[in-house]
Amino acid sequence: MAVLSFAFRHPPTMSSSPRIARPGPAASRSPDAVPYVAGFLAYVGFLAVEGLLPLPQPLLYGLRVSVSSAVILAVARPLASFRATRPFSSVLVGVTVFGLWVAPDLIFPGYRQHWLFQNALTGKLSSSLEPGLRSSFWFLLLRAAGSALVVPVAEELFWRGWLLRWLIRPQFTSVPLGAFAPGSFWLVAVLFASEHGPFWDVGLAAGIAYNWWMVRAKSLPDLILAHGVTNACLAAYVIAAGQWSYWL
Repeated sequence: MAVLSFAFRHPPTMSSSPRIARPGPAASRSPDAVPYVAGFLAYVGFLAVEGLLPLPQPLLYGLRVSVSSAVILAVARPLASFRATRPFSSVLVGVTVFGLWVAPDLIFPGYRQHWLFQNALTGKLSSSLEPGLRSSFWFLLLRAAGSALVVPVAEELFWRGWLLRWLIRPQFTSVPLGAFAPGSFWLVAVLFASEHGPFWDVGLAAGIAYNWWMVRAKSLPDLILAHGVTNACLAAYVIAAGQWSYWL
């Protein structure tokens, strides 16, 4: 909780507080956005059509990671970096978010069974991982690597590299990384939470923490590193403790 409590005690400030601008159609098609959104769209797009492809799960996941990685390397190579300017603090943020993620279920057994977390909107708590793959060393290694190395790059470029700024001004490249506007800050946190289904509550906490760290660090590599550490810790926990439901 240290990251979140510090964020509220020391709110980020700027010389002027930007407001969310009303985006125009031309802005949403800006080629400047391609390096920031392409990897994320490739990842979720492939995820959306996986059910239509008659392929085994290891191959499907390998293709998803490979396609997303290829897109990122093709259009966003200069942005896809783990070379943080504040590595120690970024690692600390990542570990803290991991703690926030698993704490409710450890402290309150059965917590995630409440209808607030499992309903028609959020879906049911079940792992997409086939039982037979839970003892496959190579597949677990692939899944952990994708989660810790590919997903953080794709998501941070999209959520905090692009959307957090685009909501402030459609010409987002004129908005500095880490610029703070309340509407943008909270909307991105809520949208980030919404992609995590039954884990929306801890997804919201993570979204707030990552947004706060972007405002403080003003560095995409720091966010990518923090997110990567969170996902690496979660992958290790899932595999070591057999908590497969965290891998939706």
